[in-house]
Amino acid sequence: MGVTRASPRLPVASLPAASLAYVIGEAAVAALHEELEAEPKPGLVTPRDRGAHRDMDARTFRASIAALRGYFHAVARGGMEGASLAALRPLAIDAEARMLHATRGVNTHRGAIFSLGLLAAAAGRLAAARAAFVPAALRDALRRHYGAAIARELPAASTSHGAIVGRRHGVGGARAEAAAGFPHLFDVALPALRSSLHRGAPRAAAAVQCLLSAIAVLPDTNLLYRGGAAGLAFARAAAQVFLARGGVHRRGWEEHARALHRAFVARDLSPGGSADLLAAALFVERLGALDLPRDGAG
Repeated sequence: MGVTRASPRLPVASLPAASLAYVIGEAAVAALHEELEAEPKPGLVTPRDRGAHRDMDARTFRASIAALRGYFHAVARGGMEGASLAALRPLAIDAEARMLHATRGVNTHRGAIFSLGLLAAAAGRLAAARAAFVPAALRDALRRHYGAAIARELPAASTSHGAIVGRRHGVGGARAEAAAGFPHLFDVALPALRSSLHRGAPRAAAAVQCLLSAIAVLPDTNLLYRGGAAGLAFARAAAQVFLARGGVHRRGWEEHARALHRAFVARDLSPGGSADLLAAALFVERLGALDLPRDGAG
């Protein structure tokens, strides 16, 4: 487990537009790798095991991330050029096709294509204005440039797990979360990650703290799809107990997290929506390390 407390600040203010888009894209790629490597993550794929999944492992995830690298560069550049949501959608559709080709049909990162893609485009908007990648500015750019369009223009999927769960349980899923400016990301996951890093946790441990903080409150559509309301309630309660006992900031936390992992796997529970929040939080935290001027609002 690493000992890095926070990302080093990188002086990128003088980079040309293409290079800034590349830096933003690489931050997204790094966040996805970091999300994969962190463990123990209850029910989720790690380099140690497949979690509650039978059709994917860490190699599948790495192949998917490699296939998506160019997408994150392109969507960040699109944001810098003022692209609308309608203009960004073909990039996401192509990225999903490349992901499925790389994984032989396995959906590893559809949620990340959507959420990190939007965040990268919003970061591109800020970069074009030479504004700092602070969370409040990023959230504002996302809402201002894409929020209404997400609610208005994106077609409602009818057969996705999120759509099925939405009809069955009355939850909004990733689309509603994005249209609202990712409240669970900016109000829950990112503060949990930053607080844990500030308290001295290694990055991998802080990632676990972030993940469990998300599981504790998010109406995770993956959990609802796999386990119904009872599965979601079990996962939330387990995460809340973990956090109430001190989370990763106490002795023995890893064994507790491994016990949760075994319990999730036994119930076939995988908190994929919470994992997407973790990747997004790691991405936003990495963006904060990019040293842009701090006098712009985005």
